Parts: sequence; structure tokens; C-alpha cells
Amino acid sequence: MKKLVIWGLGACIVFSFASCKSSESAYKKAYEKAKQQELAEPQTVETVQVEVVTPVVTAPVQTQKATDAAQGVRQEKVTVVSGSNDSLKDYSVICGSFGLKANAEGLKDFLAGEGYSPVIVFNPDAAMYRVAVSSFANRADAAQARDSFKAKYSNRKDFQGSWLLYRIY
Repeated sequence: MKKLVIWGLGACIVFSFASCKSSESAYKKAYEKAKQQELAEPQTVETVQVEVVTPVVTAPVQTQKATDAAQGVRQEKVTVVSGSNDSLKDYSVICGSFGLKANAEGLKDFLAGEGYSPVIVFNPDAAMYRVAVSSFANRADAAQARDSFKAKYSNRKDFQGSWLLYRIY
């Protein structure tokens, strides 16, 4: 009887190992089969016609404020802090903006030494002190003065950012 049990166990072991096929998974086999079918099929390219629609663009309406901003003119409500209140006209050439009044005073002293009559104005909305190097009644004269100021101090990068201020009352 012992022989029969041993022979039965041996047969079960042999049968269990014989039933195992390969170690490849069924997923891998399915992937390989699909890949072969894909390569065997001829490649067809479908062309799709797309209609190109160009949007209609209308020209924007230019307001005076937009034109001023494009030309480097800012509109601000400012008050004179240091300098002559009478010397501040509608358009001013601003060569410096500071958060601290002491820094604005330093630039004003430098410009006074250079022969200018600078004025410090304060913009409460932006909490900034602006140093106006010169002021004019019209934009053309102010723009010309700004350009000549930039040309005179071409070696100073801080003065190359000079801009025009239109004073709002």
C-alpha cells in the first residue's frame, strides 16, 4: 500500500509540473498578437478637411487716455510737497519715483546742483513721491524736454526711464 501512495504522489507531482506551460503571461501574448495584426494591416491615412475661419477684428476705439498711455503719459492727481507750487504746470517730466521722501529730496538736491529747478510732488493713490525736473503747459514741449533730458544723461540708466505726468486737478 505504501508503494501505491508513493506512486500516486509522484504521479500527481509529475502531472502538476507537466501541466504548466510557459512562464509568459496571457497579457503579454495578447499584446504581441495585437501588435502583429497592427503591423500586418496596411496603414491608411484619412484626410480631414478643416474649414479655416478668420475672425473679424474691429479696430479698437482710441481714447485720449489710451493714447496718452501708449505715448508714455500718465495721468495722476498730485500735490506739491517740495518746491514752488506755481512752477508745476499740466505736463511734467518725471525723472524719479520714490516711496521715501528722503530719497526724492536727494535727487532734487542733485538736480538743483545741475542747474534745474526740480519739484517734488506726492501721489496719495500710489503713495509715491515723484521728482519733476521740468514742467510745461503742453505735451509737445514736455516730450521734447524729456527727450533732451534723456540724451543729456545717456550714461544714467535711472534717468532713461523718465516719463511724462499729466496733472489731474
